[in-house]
Amino acid sequence: MKSLMSKKYIIKNAIDLANPMLGTKIINCSDEFFAPATRIINPLPAIFKENAFDNHGKWMDGWETRRRRSDGNDYLIIKLGKPGKIQLVDIDTTYFNGNQPEYAQLEGCFSKNNKLKNIKWIKITNKSKIKPNHNNILKSKSSKTFNFVRLNIYPDGGVARLRLLGNIDFLLQNISNKKIIDLASVINGSQVVACSDEHFGNANNILLPGKSKNMGNGWETRRRRGRGYDWILLKLGLSGYPISFEINTHYFKGNYPDFFSVQAINYKNNISINSIIKNSKKWQTIIANTKLKPDSSLKIKVPKKFYKEYNYIKLNIYPDGGISRFRIYGKIK
Repeated sequence: MKSLMSKKYIIKNAIDLANPMLGTKIINCSDEFFAPATRIINPLPAIFKENAFDNHGKWMDGWETRRRRSDGNDYLIIKLGKPGKIQLVDIDTTYFNGNQPEYAQLEGCFSKNNKLKNIKWIKITNKSKIKPNHNNILKSKSSKTFNFVRLNIYPDGGVARLRLLGNIDFLLQNISNKKIIDLASVINGSQVVACSDEHFGNANNILLPGKSKNMGNGWETRRRRGRGYDWILLKLGLSGYPISFEINTHYFKGNYPDFFSVQAINYKNNISINSIIKNSKKWQTIIANTKLKPDSSLKIKVPKKFYKEYNYIKLNIYPDGGISRFRIYGKIK
């Protein structure tokens, strides 16, 4: 999903529900003769290997079915790791040119088990013409919560990546207010709403579960050549009381930030993203400028005088660089 722009700042409002780091997985497909269906939910961009072939033909980074010689169409079924509402669908056919589907459509359902034989599928997108080597962006027609989706391709062909951009339905999760959780985790409904720059790495990566896999699995800004510093604004899925922070620079060795700081606020009413960005410089500083080290993990406690309820957090890095993960350990209201 291409981020919306507000002045020079990047505005974001969705996560990829198809990301396997959320527990999403392929449970069924009609065919995967040329390339396995599991590749379609790889969070990394598709690649092309020149002159690479396997036992079935040209190696392709995505899901590709054989040429259909009978009626019908191919499909795959995905179980979402976290049920959610889908806003946009990206049917990415990067490097599929001449072997992409002619049309595609996404459907969804909600089921407590994997027995979907007699389930009623709900149309998420219209059946749409698919372009080769292209990010085919389709709008969702449904505001319902889904935990299974079915991608139908007509009649056959290959898709590099499927992105399901939306939000986790947090109402389905049951979290105790006595338990310490990661308030920043995407699994707990948190999301990046704005950032200064993400030239080398997606800002939402820092909210993903688990340790980052490599430098590309974190957030990294371009080299700053002027004044200022880089930052990320987080909206917590549930407002809470931060007790400690953890900031990881794993794999960032010559490009980690020099310092970081954390600010926070609790907005009682709805406020526009532009206003949030404008006012964020005045937010309460709860962690002052703190030195960072390369390829490491730093844990720091919140001073007791700042044990308050917050629903927005601002992470500042000075002057630029890369962060692999950011954790906010605390309790919900």
